[in-house]
Amino acid sequence: MRFDLPLADEHRMLLDLVDRFVADELMPLEPAILAREAKGKEAKCTRDEIERLDARVRELGLWGLDAPEEMGGSDLPQTALVGVNITLGRTVVPYVFPPDTPNLRMLAATASPDQRDRYLAPYVRGETVSAIAISEPGAGSDPSAMTTRAVRLADGGWRIDGRKIWISRAGTAEFAIVMAVTDREAGRKQGISAFLVDRDVPGVSIVGRIPMIGGTTTFEVAYDDVRLPADALLGTEGAGFAPMQTRLAARRLEVAAWSIGAAERALELMIAQARDRRTFGQPLAERQSVQWWIADAVARIHAAKLLAYDIARRIDDGEDVRVLVSAAKVAGPELAADVIDQAMQTFGAMGMAKEMPLHLLAAQVRLMRIYDGPSEVHRWVVARAALAS
Repeated sequence: MRFDLPLADEHRMLLDLVDRFVADELMPLEPAILAREAKGKEAKCTRDEIERLDARVRELGLWGLDAPEEMGGSDLPQTALVGVNITLGRTVVPYVFPPDTPNLRMLAATASPDQRDRYLAPYVRGETVSAIAISEPGAGSDPSAMTTRAVRLADGGWRIDGRKIWISRAGTAEFAIVMAVTDREAGRKQGISAFLVDRDVPGVSIVGRIPMIGGTTTFEVAYDDVRLPADALLGTEGAGFAPMQTRLAARRLEVAAWSIGAAERALELMIAQARDRRTFGQPLAERQSVQWWIADAVARIHAAKLLAYDIARRIDDGEDVRVLVSAAKVAGPELAADVIDQAMQTFGAMGMAKEMPLHLLAAQVRLMRIYDGPSEVHRWVVARAALAS
């Protein structure tokens, strides 16, 4: 069903290009990704596949879509990026256009001129990989429970001690943005700072590799007596909470968009199966339960798109959208989980087969309901704001 995008003509043309990239470059990789996952391997692209995709992205002008223009990026508005991420969410191939949006935005908002040269510019060019270390064992989604501590030294530098967990890309990242408490008395929002920590700094060690559902991996990293220079501080001391939330808001909107794309893919598969499959002399398309699944999916996907694009427009206009982003973070993954599950029901036993993408879509969406804040926390954020208004 047609959705009229609130986009400028050049951004519509961009989305057409992204559609073709997904169809021509990513979809053909799905059988290989599914075969790897079925054998118990990570559901990810090989180095050769990544290099080929990256080269094609550069050729098509899709690199650095939201990177600063002065660094060779396109600095696209969020309204365009939402459409890009919806399209990328349609495939189980885990590929996003480099560099990764949330860390880029946090760096662009807080990095000093020297840090922009040493960290942001190489990151935009694709010469480095970044990670972010926020969560801790036992701390969950509550920043006030963070125990990783950064202490200022006599020479103006810093010492960091603590552990971080659930870190994506820690095994390959050249540097990480590490969140740490610098003032325990200042309160949960004022006492947290961000630091740029290179992977080869003494005291940094990966202590756990954690396989996750959906064929992905996260890591636990220890920071034991890590000594950093004064200029490792990212932004202002004690003011790391706000840029961290900006970074998380960007990821949460991405999650909502990816989920919408996954739901669209599952709906298309469900419609095709309903038309083709006959049971007891009738096509599934004539079964009321299947019709209602399809009707509900169409309505909910349209509503989720409206929410995502409205949030994107508000971000482009400079509005505070933290509560709305929480609403989208709940709505997107839960919508996708329902539609994918119903698509699996429509396919019957074939819906459980690992040669189809539905099981991997389901696992990826299940992860989305947890990372960057579980649905329950985001419901609490939305409800608290509504009750206070």
